[in-house]
Amino acid sequence: MYTYKFRLFFDDVEDFVRDYEILAEQTFKDFHNAIIKSIAGLDSQELASFYICDSRWEKKKEITLIDMNFWENADVFPDNKEDRDDDIPKIIMSEAVLSDYIDDPHQRLIYEYNFLNINTFYIELLKTFEGNKKVKYPRCIHAVGEMPKLNNHLLDDDLELDLEDDADNEENVDYYDEEDYQSLNEDVEF
Repeated sequence: MYTYKFRLFFDDVEDFVRDYEILAEQTFKDFHNAIIKSIAGLDSQELASFYICDSRWEKKKEITLIDMNFWENADVFPDNKEDRDDDIPKIIMSEAVLSDYIDDPHQRLIYEYNFLNINTFYIELLKTFEGNKKVKYPRCIHAVGEMPKLNNHLLDDDLELDLEDDADNEENVDYYDEEDYQSLNEDVEF
């Protein structure tokens, strides 16, 4: 029962570190859940991906939380089947066992969280060791630093739209009369 010890860090916050222990036969989904639980402010409802990287942090393979090729399982775009990239293997976290993708004693991973407001975490394998049967894995064994408040919404909480003021402001409203619409319609052929 081999166990991996990984270190996760976040460049945007100085001294932000998390260390995790996880069994080699557990999945990337298990690892994802451990990360979500150990970092305050992360929401399990957001999309995320792991990337298997080389020693220079260049992404080689993506492992997604869900199947991102949404039209593969449905005929949403039946005329565009030739545009599908079926040759690229789709790797999903719940199906990806860690030991199948960890082949370097200092394996590097990138974990990207929330694609609308992306946060990038860097992960490096520190060591491999024999696990303890009495310990429940995965687990976060070391945590330093806090995440800044993440804005998971498209609009800032401080942004307020005052529609009444805009409606009262006549300068910002374009008015068209009937002749304008007639001239527009004359240029369009049906």
